Amino acid sequence: MRMIDPNALLEIEPQLRLGAFIFIFGLMASLEFVRPRRPLSISKKLRWSSNIGLVFTYTILARLVLPMAPVMFAGFCAQQNWGGLNGVAWPNWIEMIVAITIMDFTIWGQHILAHKLPWFWRLHLVHHSDQDYDVTTGARFHPFEIIISLGIKFGIIAITGASPIAVLLFEITLNGMAIFNHANVRLPLALDRILRRVVVTPDFHRVHHSVIVKETNSNYGFFLSIWDLTFGTYVAQPARGHEDMEIGLDIFRGTTEQRLDKMLTQPFRPGIKSGIKPGTEPGKE
Repeated sequence: MRMIDPNALLEIEPQLRLGAFIFIFGLMASLEFVRPRRPLSISKKLRWSSNIGLVFTYTILARLVLPMAPVMFAGFCAQQNWGGLNGVAWPNWIEMIVAITIMDFTIWGQHILAHKLPWFWRLHLVHHSDQDYDVTTGARFHPFEIIISLGIKFGIIAITGASPIAVLLFEITLNGMAIFNHANVRLPLALDRILRRVVVTPDFHRVHHSVIVKETNSNYGFFLSIWDLTFGTYVAQPARGHEDMEIGLDIFRGTTEQRLDKMLTQPFRPGIKSGIKPGTEPGKE
C-alpha cells in the first residue's frame, strides 16, 4: 500500500484546512436544520454574517501580524532543531500523539486563563456574548484573542518541537471540533454519554455558555474531555436544562450587539471594567 507523502500534504495545507472546515461546517449546519437542540432567538442572517465576518477579519489581521502560520513555524523549529521532540527518536505516530495531546492541554489551559485574567476576559467575552449557540459560535472570537492564541501556539510548538504534520492535524482537529461542539444539534443521549468520555460534545460544551457563573467557569475543553473530567472543571448538565438555559452575557443583550462592528468594540466600551467576570451580574450566582 502506497503511503501518503507528508511533504505533499504540507504543500496543500491551506486547501486541506479550508476543505475540512467547509465539509464539517456544512455537515453540522445541515444537522442543525434536521435535529436542532434549541430554538434560536436572533436572526440567523444577522448572526451568521457577523460571526463569519469576524473570521475574515481575524484571518486578515493575523496574517499581517504573524505572516508565518503555525504549520510553517513548526517546519522552521524542525530546521533549528528546537523542542523536546526534535531530540528523541520515537516513531512518528507516537510523536504526533504526544504533540497533539500537549497542544490540546495547552489550549484548555489557555481557555481557563481567558476566564481568569481580567484583560484576557475582556477579549474572550466576545465569544460569550453570542445570544444563540450554533456552528458559527465556534468561530466567533475577537481578532486580538486570535493573535494571542497564535502566539501561545507558537510558544508550545517551539517548546515541544511538534512536527509540521502533527501541527496540521491538530489545527484541522481543533477547528473541526470547535464547529462540532458548538453545533445546535440534538445528539442521541446514549451516543452523547459515550462520546463525552473521550471528546467534547455539543451538550458537553454548551454548559460553558450558560449565564450561571458555576457553569460558565466549567467545561473548558474543545477537543479532549479528559482535562475537565480529571481536573474538576466538569459540569455534566446545565441546571435549567439545555432547552431552557440562558446563553450569553447580560451586559451585551440586544440584537444590535450581534453586529460585527459592535462585537469588535465590546472589549473596549466605556464603563466596561477590566475585572468583569462571567456570570457576576445580579442573580447569576
